[in-house]
Amino acid sequence: MIVVTGGSGSGKSEYAETLAAGLGEGRRIYIATMRPFDEECRRRIERHRAMREGKRFETAECYTGLKNLILSGRPSVLLECMSNLTANEMYEKNGAGENTVSEILGGIESIKRQAENVVVVTNEVFSDGITYDLETERYLKYLGIINQRLGEMADCIVESVCSIPVYYKGEEPCLLRV
Repeated sequence: MIVVTGGSGSGKSEYAETLAAGLGEGRRIYIATMRPFDEECRRRIERHRAMREGKRFETAECYTGLKNLILSGRPSVLLECMSNLTANEMYEKNGAGENTVSEILGGIESIKRQAENVVVVTNEVFSDGITYDLETERYLKYLGIINQRLGEMADCIVESVCSIPVYYKGEEPCLLRV
């Protein structure tokens, strides 16, 4: 399992897609977690679809309930992204609410059991030094706990900084040359 993190616009999605596409010729599943709420979300989704063009990913939309997703054939999985999934589980009507952390971590464990390789994208949102309202602080707390557990579970952790991969855990570049 590889965790790819970085700030907004850091190049983490493109790097994660390159990693996932390079993990062999088998089946590739892209787990999309962004619900298209508005025009900005739809534009981001279309941009990500265009980035995946030609990389042979099948898309599985999963906004909540990751542990219920059934995969066959031990595919390579790219989950994009943890910050969206966390918000969905916290705030959607059918989300996990207060049980968000355990729900998501259970989902990651389930995906790991079903997949040959897993690449998880998450956002680095903890270094801005801004004080937020209580609800945003709760979101950041949940995402922070999830990211810490992902780090423990991961074979490799890489941060994309200005589209340059910086490895913190595991060998560069984890499983392949990209």
